Amino acid sequence: MNNAKGTFLPIILGTDANAYGLARSFNDMYNIKSLAIGSGALRETKNSKIIDVITVPNFRNPDVFLKTLMEVGEKYKKEYEQLILLSCAEWYTNPIVDNRQELEKYFILPFMDKDIKDRLEDKESFYQICEEYNLDYPKTYIVTYDNYKEINLPFDFPVAVKPSSSTEYANCEFNGKEKSYEVHSMNELNKVINDIYSSSYRGHIIVQDFIPGDDSTMYVLNCYSNKEGKVKMMCLGRCILEEHTPYGVGNYRAIISEGNDKIYKQIKEFLEKINYIGFSNFDLKYDYRDKTFKLFEINIRQGRSSYFTTAAGMNMAKYLVEDYVLNLDKETEYNYNKHLWLHTPIKVLKKYVYNQEVLNEALNLIKEGKYSYTLFNPRDNNIIRHLWMRRIYNKDIKMFKLYPPKESDENGK
Repeated sequence: MNNAKGTFLPIILGTDANAYGLARSFNDMYNIKSLAIGSGALRETKNSKIIDVITVPNFRNPDVFLKTLMEVGEKYKKEYEQLILLSCAEWYTNPIVDNRQELEKYFILPFMDKDIKDRLEDKESFYQICEEYNLDYPKTYIVTYDNYKEINLPFDFPVAVKPSSSTEYANCEFNGKEKSYEVHSMNELNKVINDIYSSSYRGHIIVQDFIPGDDSTMYVLNCYSNKEGKVKMMCLGRCILEEHTPYGVGNYRAIISEGNDKIYKQIKEFLEKINYIGFSNFDLKYDYRDKTFKLFEINIRQGRSSYFTTAAGMNMAKYLVEDYVLNLDKETEYNYNKHLWLHTPIKVLKKYVYNQEVLNEALNLIKEGKYSYTLFNPRDNNIIRHLWMRRIYNKDIKMFKLYPPKESDENGK
């Protein structure tokens, strides 16, 4: 379709690689320029031909957030028929949903209702929903501020430890803070929990049976559900390398897209039963012990690595535009295409992907030209931007040297 007459404008909250991936999806499909808004200008979206950036000091403040978006809505609604508001982080998604009534005056809001959002974004509540809908997840024990000195785990070590509320945890500070923890003894567990509760964090803490296996046992699923709550797109990816820094663990660095009918069917039924709307992003891990895929969490937006979906041939922007702009109701599309998405240099991939079978598959895809980087965009490749993007990716060489992945056990390939 042609957007020359100002049919619609994507307004993306965030200025990171996630924001650039979304803007690139719109540009790849419709040859349009998006607008990004954030509290600071990050390199990933600087010097770009496909995205304009507005920075707003203290943008996360609820009053500043709403005031800014109402002003942006009033300005750009005069130039475009429709404004599509999209989020790249929970701290933007939450105030969008909380202020739906005001924001709907100007924006299309492809998000679910507040009650569903609140249940899904809290990990403890999400696992309760998994129980309701018979979805597999790791064995879980809940620690609270009231019971944390009397822990009695029903499973053995090692365990994984993480906050139930990511939003509250993001706003607290303490020495040794990590995104999540791998813990091997009760003494270590008590220390981690004491450290967390020594901060301002008062939410619950999730302790889970640690599923063995290297990075290649991790999977990510991206979906799009239309305004009627019907799933229209599903794309599964196998993570073959992820970040291992204390507060970046779990950020994907390389993904091979693929398909899995069982996962597609199960998650599609789940999303439609709860009447989910918009993008959803699931983290899963394959547990070789019982041969099941176990859910870790759902992000109520596209994830930061989600351009892998567009690169695989399932352009994320397409489903959104067909839904809200073109009012089309097409059949659900499922990805089965193999494509390698990278957010790290190839030499890092070769050195730190320990599963030789998976590495060989990735190298074959590279030989066949079936690989993509989000930030290396041939349509947005001025010399200044190219040099900065190389610098961003090359930081991984030092990072992985300091924080390499652990070798897997013989069964946890």
